[in-house]
Amino acid sequence: MPTGSVKLQSIKKLGQENHGYEFSDEEPAVSYMTMASSKENEKGHRDADKPAIRVGFFQLFRFASCKEVLMMVFGGVCAVLHGSAQPLMLLVFGLLTDTFIEYDIELNELSDDRKECVNNTIQWKKNYTAADGPIPLLNQSDWSFMNNSTWEMPKNRSCGILDIEYEMTMFAFYYVGIAAAVFLLGYFQISLWVTAAARQIQLIRKMYFSKVMRMEIGWFDCTSVGELNTRMSDDINKINDAIADQVAIFLQRFTTFVCGFCIGFVKGWKLTLVIVAASPLIGVGAGLMALFVAKLTGMELQAYAKAGAVADEVLSSIRTVAAFGGEQKEVQRYDRNLVSAQRWGIRKGLIMGFFTGYMWLIIFLCYGLAFWYGSTLVVDTEEYSPGTLLQVFFGVLIAAMNLGQASPCLEAFAAGRGAATIIFETIEREPEIDCLSEAGYKLDRVKGDLEFHNVTFYYPSRPEVKILDQLSVAVKSGETTAFVGPSGSGKSSAIQLIQRFYDPKEGMVTLDGHDIRGLNIQWLRSLIGIVEQEPVLFATTIAENIRYGRPGVSMDDIIAATKEANAYNFIMDLPQKFDTLVGEGGGQMSGGQKQRIAIARALVRNPRILLLDMATSALDNESEAIVQEALDKVRMGRTTISIAHRLSTIKNADVIVGFEHGRAVERGKHNDLLERKGVYFTLVTLQSQGDKALNEKARQMADTGEEPERLSRAGSYRASLRASIRQRSRSQISNLIPESTVPLAGELGSRAYVASQADKSKDAILEEEEEEELVEPAPVARILKYNLPEWPYMLFGSLGAAVNGGVNPVYSLLFSQILATFSITDTAVQRKEIDSICLFFVMVGVVSFFTQMLQGYAFSKSGELLTRRLRRLGFHAMLGQEIGWFDDHKNSPGALTTRLATDASQVQGATGSQIGMIVNSLTNIGVAVFMSFYFSWKLTLLILCFLPFIALSGGFQAKMLTGFAKEDKQAMEAAGRISGEALNNIRTIAGLGKERSFVDMYEAQLDAPYRAALKKANVYGACYGFAQCIVFLTNSASYRFGGYLVRHEGLHFSLVFRVISAIVTSGTALGRASSYTPDYAKAKISAARFFQLLDRVPQISVYSDKGNKWDNFQGNIDFIDCKFTYPTRPDIQVLNGLSVSVKPGQTLAFVGSSGCGKSTSVQLLERFYDPDHGKVLIDGHESTRVSVPFLRSKIGIVSQEPILFDCSIAENIKYGDNSRQISMDEVISAAKKAQLHDFVMSLPEKYDTSVGAQGSQLSRGQKQRIAIARAIIRDPKVLLLDEATSALDTESEKTVQEALDRAREGRTCIVIAHRLSTIQNSDIIAVMSRGFVIEKGTHDQLMALKGAYYKLVTTGAPIS
Repeated sequence: MPTGSVKLQSIKKLGQENHGYEFSDEEPAVSYMTMASSKENEKGHRDADKPAIRVGFFQLFRFASCKEVLMMVFGGVCAVLHGSAQPLMLLVFGLLTDTFIEYDIELNELSDDRKECVNNTIQWKKNYTAADGPIPLLNQSDWSFMNNSTWEMPKNRSCGILDIEYEMTMFAFYYVGIAAAVFLLGYFQISLWVTAAARQIQLIRKMYFSKVMRMEIGWFDCTSVGELNTRMSDDINKINDAIADQVAIFLQRFTTFVCGFCIGFVKGWKLTLVIVAASPLIGVGAGLMALFVAKLTGMELQAYAKAGAVADEVLSSIRTVAAFGGEQKEVQRYDRNLVSAQRWGIRKGLIMGFFTGYMWLIIFLCYGLAFWYGSTLVVDTEEYSPGTLLQVFFGVLIAAMNLGQASPCLEAFAAGRGAATIIFETIEREPEIDCLSEAGYKLDRVKGDLEFHNVTFYYPSRPEVKILDQLSVAVKSGETTAFVGPSGSGKSSAIQLIQRFYDPKEGMVTLDGHDIRGLNIQWLRSLIGIVEQEPVLFATTIAENIRYGRPGVSMDDIIAATKEANAYNFIMDLPQKFDTLVGEGGGQMSGGQKQRIAIARALVRNPRILLLDMATSALDNESEAIVQEALDKVRMGRTTISIAHRLSTIKNADVIVGFEHGRAVERGKHNDLLERKGVYFTLVTLQSQGDKALNEKARQMADTGEEPERLSRAGSYRASLRASIRQRSRSQISNLIPESTVPLAGELGSRAYVASQADKSKDAILEEEEEEELVEPAPVARILKYNLPEWPYMLFGSLGAAVNGGVNPVYSLLFSQILATFSITDTAVQRKEIDSICLFFVMVGVVSFFTQMLQGYAFSKSGELLTRRLRRLGFHAMLGQEIGWFDDHKNSPGALTTRLATDASQVQGATGSQIGMIVNSLTNIGVAVFMSFYFSWKLTLLILCFLPFIALSGGFQAKMLTGFAKEDKQAMEAAGRISGEALNNIRTIAGLGKERSFVDMYEAQLDAPYRAALKKANVYGACYGFAQCIVFLTNSASYRFGGYLVRHEGLHFSLVFRVISAIVTSGTALGRASSYTPDYAKAKISAARFFQLLDRVPQISVYSDKGNKWDNFQGNIDFIDCKFTYPTRPDIQVLNGLSVSVKPGQTLAFVGSSGCGKSTSVQLLERFYDPDHGKVLIDGHESTRVSVPFLRSKIGIVSQEPILFDCSIAENIKYGDNSRQISMDEVISAAKKAQLHDFVMSLPEKYDTSVGAQGSQLSRGQKQRIAIARAIIRDPKVLLLDEATSALDTESEKTVQEALDRAREGRTCIVIAHRLSTIQNSDIIAVMSRGFVIEKGTHDQLMALKGAYYKLVTTGAPIS
């Protein structure tokens, strides 16, 4: 809307103005509307979670000091004065017009041969009488004689007095004076408000961060770190927007609005009322448009939501789709749902085109009416001079326009108040456990006895889950107590209560008999050293990290601590020794090194109490031994609590406490507990078995001279964790059985996962940002290629746009024509001219109504068709990717559906509407420049010199509206990194008592952005002042030169106005066009991301027919020495030389603990992945050479949690074979085989019953049987049963098991099971551990071996 402020300034400007009005305001009106509408929609969605606004506007300034209040008041005064400058201009402008017209009338009169100028009066030559003296001059503005002179009577008109050049010079000085004032006022108004805001925001940031760092840990559980980071950056920026330059701009525009109307009413109330009377039509149009667009956008989103739901359902069950070859079918189902979204989009375009056209029509009709009625007042009743007419007309216009432009400021205010609500509430909230408070006792002597008395506890974020239930445990000083038990039994929670991260809900925790709630928090935490499973290091040097343990510690202490922690030697081997940077989150160090640095950090505190939370679980054997040794050294003489899953680490503890369901169920020494055969016993038996097998394997490898591969590189442990979300982690006892070298998600259980969630989200964010940067914007040519079929629409749309572009210059033509009529002396001719011009206004309005509609419809049609085409192609490409691609967290179903929804629709921005915009601006500028050169090339050249500045100021103002957000963001990055690191690792910081130092670091980092903001205030103010005053300067120069041309070259004065208004309007059009670029850039990047997806060649191609096929498929399967790691977790070897084979018709059962590679082997067979080493043979053909669709069509799979699609039972069963049409008889026979038929017939809708999303309407046993029927219907040669009955209760299990036994007949079958009963009658049972088979044979053979299988069967422990 750059035009707004500028135009008004001057007439020519004026002309432009109007257009300005239309555009500047209208377009805005238009673009606002569209924005508003879409915003409305978003608002609708957001409002649900957006807090009510509870902060009044003036409360936003509650942190302002007196000095800042003064700055804001002074800035506000400047803004008000600035706002009145534009209307003031109009007064000058009116006089200027009158001067020109008066001069022209004089010329017209003298062009008549019968008149001459005598003594400054025009007289008839033949009536000439010698005057005795000069007739008194008539006042310039004395118009009363204009029409009552008849031909016979000499008109007493003055002549020869009016020196047009002198007059214009005076006006030029007025303009320059106003320009200078505007520049200064604009500068002060902006820079003072921005400076004041910067100072307040600085304070708010500091207060907010220091308050957040004081909050108790429970508050962080309920508030996500991502949300806090957003609040610190975006929400505080929103407050900034609401209290900075927007306030000044709002004051300025509002003043202009008031003054504009005042001028209108003072100078000519009649005309003002007429214009005002027509304005509701525009308001109604704008309102209706907003309403319709919001409604249609809603319909469009709803229609797309259906397709989005399809995409989401398909992408989240991609394995099922792939296994049953349903890709093409799904693409068609998705495409069918896109049709209605496309229809609504096209309607929206048409309606927007209609209303835009309607607005232009009304505006032109208003012009016609105002000039027609105004000219009657000037010509017939002579109430107004032509200058007054213009003052009134433009006064009202400017007022209306500025009111429109002031409204976006109100949005910024509302957003600021909304953001402030939460921020101010946080600043006011008192933490429940205030870590920076001075209150509480400090004991003189600490012995170190800890005791839990009937403690009941649940996390504030999950009050329904009891974590500790009446826990009573005593930990004696100087002893090492080990806590063991399954995941989720409350071990770590107990440790967090000791650190007082939380307070128990009932009961109490005591230290030496004192309730720890009465002790000083910082002092209590300083007694405790903690080493976590995933130690957090800060992004600084090793020495600094250790110093975090205790402030002011000497280098000797650090060295002593590292020696005790077995870290000294490895640190000294590093090139920079203690000054080595550990990287973000300690990423440069291996797991063992991080652990030892963390131990040194705990030791340097010289703690009385040492807490070891699974301190070695993330390490491989070698590091574990070293770290364990370090821990054993440091435990001496301290109260130590150790949580561990690996028995080697617990055996030598003084006391072992077994936890279950939040209670301590057993306690004693290693041997006592083994005899009890309780929790601890199960744990030990299962674990020692796996270790034995592994050692055996290592020994064999050593014999054959192979280097055993290091199984795990602990350093990238976090990476593996991130990927292991898809690892099925089950909290059974298995979770206690970490296989000692390969950390699995299962074994870490949920808490490790939570611990690293924070890092993960941070990493994910960082990575995503990096990814975004890398995309090269797509070439427009390629985008257009996808849009080719729509060329006729685009052609017509461009025609419409071209006509719309020509409207502005035509407007300036008509406007100047009206002025010219005022100097015609013949009343009849004059009246006729005026009427025809007003009629012409109406015609232009009607034409632009139709062309706007054409442009809106044509481009929305081509754009929506393009969007639909891209969505379909994108979805098709996604389904063709190999499964490994979906494991990458960047390609989660959520991310992919968003990409389909937003990227595809953003690409429109580079074709349809963008082309329309470009054509529109080009014709606008082309017609204007051509027209101006035609009428007066000299004046045109002069104004063209100013054009770059006007366009620049237009572009600059557009940029101002978007704000300097980018620069601010970068300045805040360093501070953001500190706050991000602090919030993500808040537990570590609280444990070390380092909150205060992080607050100080953060405040130090705020200094640079604050200084930048102050510097920006001045630059911004100066630019704003310049942008505002440039138009005044242009006017001053061009009118002065126009006066010269009128005088010396006989240029008609109306042409001066014509040229000036045509060029200035086109200049603002240029500025507007440049402000469209962000959309365009976004579109190119979206398109590039899309093309990246379309161009990606999957490693395992589903759509190609390449590969072997053969007729008599037997079902002979051999795994030969397969090694495999998941692509997203390259550091975890899942299969480690798996060799096993099955003959046709045999049943092979895999058993083993979770994560040993059972399911992975099934996925290799389906070719979801290919092995890294070794091969899978099917009937002697290597799997990688077999055609994927062919291979998958021969395999039926029933998985543990079968995925059903949201359609009827019959359709779900038919999904089993997507290559042909399946008859209902086949469905029924498959259902009978799966023991499903009777149950289906009992349902009211039988086979047409819908199963609900993900099959939610059915019980587990029913879903399993549908899945079995689905697998049977393809009549597979190979049947894969992945824990198909593990999720069922005993009764359903019997039914399902029976169905499975029938389905297995005559097929090769691979079973994975947890319950031994289900696999006893298999032909081959293979016991797996750590990715290879440790023993195989039939049930009886394995029982006779008395190995791992025997132990499992006899202890009856579930194998997971």
